[in-house]
Amino acid sequence: MNSNQTTVSRLINKAKEAFVMAIEIYNKPSIQYRLEGFSFFICNAWELMLKAHIINKYGEEAVYYMDKKNRTISLENCVQKVFTNEKAPLRKNLEKVIELRNTSTHFITEEYEALYVPLLQACVFNFVDKMKEFHNIDMTEVIPENFITLSVRLRSLDETEIRGKYTEQVAEKLIMAQKQLDPMIDENNSSFAIRIEHLHYNTKKREEATELYYIDKEAEEGVRIIHDVKNPNDTHKYNAKFCIKEINKRIEKAGIELRYNNAVVKFNQYHFQLFTNYFGIKENDRFCFVYEVSTQPQYSYSQQAIDFIFNEIKKAPDTIIGDLKDKIKKSTTGAKDSK
Repeated sequence: MNSNQTTVSRLINKAKEAFVMAIEIYNKPSIQYRLEGFSFFICNAWELMLKAHIINKYGEEAVYYMDKKNRTISLENCVQKVFTNEKAPLRKNLEKVIELRNTSTHFITEEYEALYVPLLQACVFNFVDKMKEFHNIDMTEVIPENFITLSVRLRSLDETEIRGKYTEQVAEKLIMAQKQLDPMIDENNSSFAIRIEHLHYNTKKREEATELYYIDKEAEEGVRIIHDVKNPNDTHKYNAKFCIKEINKRIEKAGIELRYNNAVVKFNQYHFQLFTNYFGIKENDRFCFVYEVSTQPQYSYSQQAIDFIFNEIKKAPDTIIGDLKDKIKKSTTGAKDSK
């Protein structure tokens, strides 16, 4: 083993340990300093992993400053060197997490968790993906897959309460961060943030209520009270792109060859649409949650949706795509003929 390989091996081992420490700190309920601790260790894990990748690609000298050969480059430099597209959601996510780490000693409040946890969860998934892509290491063999999901305890951000609770400097910092992050979460995909939703439930016990309401019988528009409450962040946290990526990973790991027209293909957006259309996945609340927040609905999918599609592929990888296409075509033709 040459010196480069030895250095890479050491960096990867340390990156694994830093990643596990980040997850363990965040998911341990007794630790109050968990957001700050997580940001320090997840950034450390990324820096070590990216430096190992840079050494593999460019040589060991590439992780040192040109004019200071005794100093290695920063995480910010690593991110710029590896992820050259400034607009890529993954890069923007890392830049925000680094920003969080850099301000942790001064501005962290308990409300920061509600603000940043969508980014932190995405950061964890991105690390797992890149560790596999860059170093062929499956982090779910290092830490169980169910532990990779962060344990979230959230409070809604209330601007009035924040201004009353903190000094003007800290309050303004938090409010400004929220105003900056909210549109970024809406504009980017799950590589930037995993959406967190705050839901309310209805109770007749006044002592358990945090807010009171009444239904106006004179209202022009009707309302419906949902009795079976589910948090889509817990059950339906993945967008279509993430589902497609995860299904491809499972296909590869299982050694399956997905075929269409006698050629091996990668599972893609078109194939995903075939499954959602034929099996009615978007209409099945076990598989899909619809965000009716604008004129254009947004869809997020559950782990069960990923499992279902993969299991269907596993049954008939050679024919499933062609079969679904033919069945949808026949049903559409039949519908037209019946008119």
